[in-house]
Amino acid sequence: MKFTLSWLKDHLETDEPLEKLADKLTMIGLEVENIEDKAKQLAPFTIARVISAEQHPNADRLRVCMVDTGDGGAPVQVVCGAPNARAGLISVFSPPGTYIPGKDITLGVGTIRGVESRGMLCSAAELQISEDHDGIMELPADAPIGKGYADWAALGDPVIEINLTPNRQDCTGVHGIARDLSAADMGRFKDPAIRPIKGEFPCPVQVTVEDAALCPGFALRLVRGVKNGPSPEWLQKRLTSIGLRPINALVDITNFVTYDRARPLHVFDAKKVKGNLRVRRAKDGETLLALDGRTYTLDSSVCVISDEHGVESLAGIMGGEASGCDESTTDVLIESALWNEINVAQSGRKLGINSDARYRFERGVDPAFMVPGLELATKLVLDLCGGTPSENVVVGKRFGEDRVIDFPLTEVKRLAGIEVPLVEVKLILNRLGFMMAGSGPVVKIAIPSWRTDVQGKADIVEEIVRIVGVDKVPMTPFERGDAPRKPVLTPLQNRTRRAKRALAARGMVEAVTWSFISKPQAELFDRDPPVQSQANRRGHPELSLANPIASDMSDMRPSLLPGLVTAVQANINRGFSDVALFEVGQVFIGDRPEDELIAAAGVRHGYASSSGLGRSWSGSSTADAMDAKADAFAVLAAAGAPMQALQIVPGGPAWLHPGRSGTIQIGPQNVLGYFGELHPRALETLRADGPMIAFEVILERVPEGKQKATRAKPLLDLSAFQPVSRDFAFIVDRGVKAGDIVRSAQNVDKKLITAVTVFDVYEGKGIDPDKKSIAIAVTIQPREKTMTDQEIDAVAAKVVAEVTKRTGGTLRG
Repeated sequence: MKFTLSWLKDHLETDEPLEKLADKLTMIGLEVENIEDKAKQLAPFTIARVISAEQHPNADRLRVCMVDTGDGGAPVQVVCGAPNARAGLISVFSPPGTYIPGKDITLGVGTIRGVESRGMLCSAAELQISEDHDGIMELPADAPIGKGYADWAALGDPVIEINLTPNRQDCTGVHGIARDLSAADMGRFKDPAIRPIKGEFPCPVQVTVEDAALCPGFALRLVRGVKNGPSPEWLQKRLTSIGLRPINALVDITNFVTYDRARPLHVFDAKKVKGNLRVRRAKDGETLLALDGRTYTLDSSVCVISDEHGVESLAGIMGGEASGCDESTTDVLIESALWNEINVAQSGRKLGINSDARYRFERGVDPAFMVPGLELATKLVLDLCGGTPSENVVVGKRFGEDRVIDFPLTEVKRLAGIEVPLVEVKLILNRLGFMMAGSGPVVKIAIPSWRTDVQGKADIVEEIVRIVGVDKVPMTPFERGDAPRKPVLTPLQNRTRRAKRALAARGMVEAVTWSFISKPQAELFDRDPPVQSQANRRGHPELSLANPIASDMSDMRPSLLPGLVTAVQANINRGFSDVALFEVGQVFIGDRPEDELIAAAGVRHGYASSSGLGRSWSGSSTADAMDAKADAFAVLAAAGAPMQALQIVPGGPAWLHPGRSGTIQIGPQNVLGYFGELHPRALETLRADGPMIAFEVILERVPEGKQKATRAKPLLDLSAFQPVSRDFAFIVDRGVKAGDIVRSAQNVDKKLITAVTVFDVYEGKGIDPDKKSIAIAVTIQPREKTMTDQEIDAVAAKVVAEVTKRTGGTLRG
């Protein structure tokens, strides 16, 4: 909602400065979004006279002008390229250091084709006061040289823009905004009565309303003998100041009343209307060429105004071009009606029309102002266009329903926490248009017709508090009691946050993909594929959508990876081949609530390894399965998984490469996730370019940590004694996992053995074909004293014995 300061002062007698008015508007709930003050913005621009304009020595289209700026100093040299630059011209001058809004530059002293220029002669477009950029501005000969242009041109009327909440329909007009400011002690509200215009003859056009629910009230008047043409300068300035284009006097009057009093109107050219008017539902397939030049196809849900020709207007939204007013209009029908808010909103949304009338009608207009609005518009038409008015035709209700609320005065203290004296409560409500009767403890309050949003006691408290000032509401701490505060986030929500941070820290970018994927993708990534028929088809039929929005979004996703791979491929197609994306979200393995799981997944492609993104002179590496493993482990560590208990099993599901993938589990019954390179068949199904590496883990399968209290351990427990490292190489069967050997060595003495790492795996010459050699390094950290050779050898013997017992391996000679 836009309006000018002078427009506001038509309804509010005030001497308050603009800044104070703007602050008060925001404090009472009418948030000021922007203030455009042309006078302040254009203050550096002055009126100047061109003394001489000579041809530029080095350019045919440029002239070197000597300009009298009126400051009493020497003329200023300006290089100008405007075709109308000439001696004696009065124009607008901007000195160096001036910001030019139309060009978004700050002017400086420049040299143009070898000639110095110390300023600029401006066009109207460069000052953003019109779109004229064909030449520099030409001012009248009596324009005062040296005076500020903005002051001379009377541009000192700031434009205020406020952001209205949907409930404040009364403030879609300047009149309602002034009322609120008056209630907040910003001035005296001016609300003169609107006198009825006496009709000279009966209106020959009758109105029939077929459905009162769509049109509770309708008022109409004919004015004969009008002279339509351009509206007066004051009205044109009002409209152009808020961004509206003046059309003609009749149309401009309706636009003015719409913004001034929140009362949308419509005018018909009476000679283009055939017969009487009928308010009805449109017939399926009917069309209307509207005033915006577009043709709309209607159905029975749209309310229209029609005559014997057919549809003439979309009720409460926009009129038709066939009956619109133009320069030849001599007889005009002025319509002021009430429309069903929901129907206007639905029809406008369906037809894709956002008009000023729809904006107000779908929020609700003042029903009691329907006839006064018609009288006000009639007076403006008679004043500006002349003519003879008919009597009014009114169908339906002239007023809305009377609403009275029993209001306990204690509600203000109970709901807002502030004490407001009865006298002040009555003063505030009276200024806002409410009527209060009684002295307490319960009073009766009559709600004004223009405040349809006030429905209960809490709404009245809100009205009082916003005028008193929300800054007066005391800050009151919540009673927390003696019990400790419960955590705000669940463990799973905390895991989700930590997982996202961990992956972002590893250089991956978060993506959000659709929860729907195609059926082939759902079958490929199905976590628990059941047998559905003899053909052994896969997939979960309960996850298929009954009404999918697209054929490639037919099933709920059992995995995050199809969407991520599609997103990665979209980046590749646009030339960004080094991509690392992750997502944390829901996956579905059934249609029960417990079948909705939270997963974390990621995909890397090209030179998007964990060591860095893209190619670099310092070295580059393509992403591989070890990057996916590291990503998965980073997520599990952030989620609080017991890292020492994790097991890596070679291989994974069918969508991973069998020789370049692994399964992360805590025993065979609790599989946490998978990692590795995507299988070529999976890439083909997803229509993606490989190779791509990926991982996916289920956060809900991470075991919960122990809840019982434990004795706190020191963050850093260093031993004063030198650690000892011993290497062991074992000959084991080829099927033995290195992790089994590591865990066997760790279990010998968890207090002394602080680290076991694999540093060599050998198969080949000197080793039986069905055997392999795995070498480990065992770190022994004494705690109480320096260990003797005998004690170290004893620990080493236990390591050999334990590994032999658990894996069947023998110490390599």
